[in-house]
Amino acid sequence: MRCKKQYSARFVKESKGIPTCNCGGTIRPDVVLYEEGLDNQIIQKSIRAISEADMLIIGGTSLVVYPAAGFIDYFHGKYLVLINKDATARDVGATLTIHEPIGEVLDRIHV
Repeated sequence: MRCKKQYSARFVKESKGIPTCNCGGTIRPDVVLYEEGLDNQIIQKSIRAISEADMLIIGGTSLVVYPAAGFIDYFHGKYLVLINKDATARDVGATLTIHEPIGEVLDRIHV
């Protein structure tokens, strides 16, 4: 949307047809959907942050969908934690792997 106005999930759910904004834009989630391009500036910031991190925690992904799956290659820190229901090809290089659904793991964390 051009105006960047935010709408609640309830508004979208209760809309008839495709929800639109007063600016004329289509209301959509603030996520990147399959086959959509990624913002290059955000990618570069992500790669920089990953390459400078001491610890990287990745959760809820099989690490097979690119380009995001390739971000792990930029991590050269000390601790890599992978949380995923199923094993991934990257488990062998992890400091810690947890093979449980990400939601269940996060529910047990009390901060």
